[in-house]
Amino acid sequence: MNIGIPRESGMHEARVGHGVKSVAQLVAGGHRVYVERDAGTRAGFPDKDFVQAGATIVYSAEEVYFRSDLIFRVWAPSPTDIDLLQEGQTICCFAYLYSRPTSTIKKLMDRGVSVLAYESIEDRNGRRPILRPMSEIAGRMVPQIAAFLLQSPRGRGVLLSGIPGVLPAEVVVLGAGEVGFNAARAFAGVGAQVTVLDSAERLVELDRIFDVSGRLGLQYAGPHQIESAVCKADVVIGAVMLPEQRSPVLVSEEMVRNMAAGSVIIDVSINEGGCVETSRPTTLEHPTYVKHDVIHCCLPSIPSLVARTATEAMSITTRPYLQRLADKPSILGTDPELRSGLRIYKGKIVNKQLADIHHQPVFDLEDLI
Repeated sequence: MNIGIPRESGMHEARVGHGVKSVAQLVAGGHRVYVERDAGTRAGFPDKDFVQAGATIVYSAEEVYFRSDLIFRVWAPSPTDIDLLQEGQTICCFAYLYSRPTSTIKKLMDRGVSVLAYESIEDRNGRRPILRPMSEIAGRMVPQIAAFLLQSPRGRGVLLSGIPGVLPAEVVVLGAGEVGFNAARAFAGVGAQVTVLDSAERLVELDRIFDVSGRLGLQYAGPHQIESAVCKADVVIGAVMLPEQRSPVLVSEEMVRNMAAGSVIIDVSINEGGCVETSRPTTLEHPTYVKHDVIHCCLPSIPSLVARTATEAMSITTRPYLQRLADKPSILGTDPELRSGLRIYKGKIVNKQLADIHHQPVFDLEDLI
């Protein structure tokens, strides 16, 4: 199988679609791997490491796409990249097609390609093994980001931990999935006062895990409770993610307007549309903007800030799936785990939620294969 790993072209992404050790395993299995020049440099994987692993370095994205049957990326291809796709190719990536423009979905369909969405792959226990480590990284990174953004002169000048005699920062975490859980634990670990809001069922689970007697409180995520908590917060973390859906908007613009000047919103759910009304995607080059005197950070690619760690974690979790797919491409539509992440198959949408969101026809995968 011919496998291509292009350099990421969007959002100043520093990760690379597959790490060196995983590439070596693919080559050892008899596959040919083409890596675009400098694709891994920003993640600490220079071209020479890929060459030693047995890959071939090519010097343009055009050549990667021309030579390859399988494309391993971090993100779904940009509109420019889509123009390079060839009919019958399979793209494996974090796709988030639900929040992409319909025009992008149509272009992918017109190219006759298949899209395997990492974030949607489920194992036999219903867990999402590839998404999970990226969510863990994002959750653990947000206290570092928040601490920096709170600093004077731009932020409120609040120390997350406080000191004896001065209260710590008030942090509100909306949603207690992998991102929210890891964020809450990390914030509490540095001494912030943390309030986690989620469903009653999830709060019961967290009560068994967290020591809630100190600086971490659990609260039901009703409209009144959210409004009250957000308006008093120094930091709000948006971590609400619903499978195969756009994130609900839980924080209105009016709530943002009532927050203190210099406070911080980090909307980690921006890949799913964001859960704050005033959120819009930002980039690593321009990570923040200010709205109603509140600093917003809405990076779709927080794990890229630790690109080497994130690439290695992604490679470990994608390796068994991508190895199976490379060894036998025909299992894309029949392997239960791969099938759970398949969103477009040879130009046809095979997921009802995605088709409904973009008002496109949905096809039965059984009929297509």
